[in-house]
Amino acid sequence: MAAELVVIAPVVERGHTPVLLDEVLAALAPRDGADYVDGTFGRGGYAEAILKKAECRVWGIDRDPEAIAAGATLAKHFPGRLTVIEGRFGAMDQLMAERGITRVDGIALDLGVSSPQIDNPNRGFSFRQDGPLDMRMEGRGPTAADIVNGADEGELADIIFRFGEERRARAVARAIVRARPFQRTFQLADVVRRAVPRSNDGIDPATRTFQALRVFINDELDELDRGLAAAERLLAPGGRLAVVSFHSLEDRVVKTFLARRSGHAGVSRHLPATRAARPTFTDGSRKAIRPSAQECAANPRARSAKLRWAIRTDAVATESVQ
Repeated sequence: MAAELVVIAPVVERGHTPVLLDEVLAALAPRDGADYVDGTFGRGGYAEAILKKAECRVWGIDRDPEAIAAGATLAKHFPGRLTVIEGRFGAMDQLMAERGITRVDGIALDLGVSSPQIDNPNRGFSFRQDGPLDMRMEGRGPTAADIVNGADEGELADIIFRFGEERRARAVARAIVRARPFQRTFQLADVVRRAVPRSNDGIDPATRTFQALRVFINDELDELDRGLAAAERLLAPGGRLAVVSFHSLEDRVVKTFLARRSGHAGVSRHLPATRAARPTFTDGSRKAIRPSAQECAANPRARSAKLRWAIRTDAVATESVQ
């Protein structure tokens, strides 16, 4: 069974500003006596806000051991109301069932890498600070260095194009193969910058390659598929799902899932007619909610964020994510 913390621990600096916090709270509409899951706990920003909004219980899930350790500090301020669980949100229904919870009233997901992970150079997520080329959220499995040093040029190009949407993926992969081995983030960033011309959008040329490696190493898109399906199984009728994404790959998965589950996805005229399943969600947002100019000015990392939310119906959960 995954580790569980509801005890007091030494004070930990949280250092994270939740994105679209007011909008997420409005989507979840926390109420007294309800149960909520913060499936990407991080430093507990959403969980804390939910707990302050209503006399409810929150279950925080995170795959990063550092987030679990930090969660103990927050738990002491909400005795009996906050439980932090080490695990992946793609298995949230199983993790909750192990604790006797089969239905919850709301789920929040804040996708991608967290600010504390980016800001710690030893985690290797950032090209703006030099550190070991790691990028593992759980600290287990192959590192980014293992991938760039071991994959062949074609595999690297596929990873960078698919998960980073880098149009010059083949040129980047070729440059990486010629310059390896790599051990440090600055080494890799410098090689990528030489292979990708700087554009006028102000985005660092290394951004898409670093994103691609992180998403691939941590299986983020498949985990999102599993997480959305698990949320569908776990939410009670009337329960609310709020998902904040930070790049187009994530948002596309969430948008497609909610469109299909709420009955808004188009049906091809070339497919045989079938009896439509009852929608399992009512799409609450329909369009992505973006942060205000004021929030972006105060927190530049909010600029690419999008929130989509929906309300669970009483229809039986669909087995397939598609």
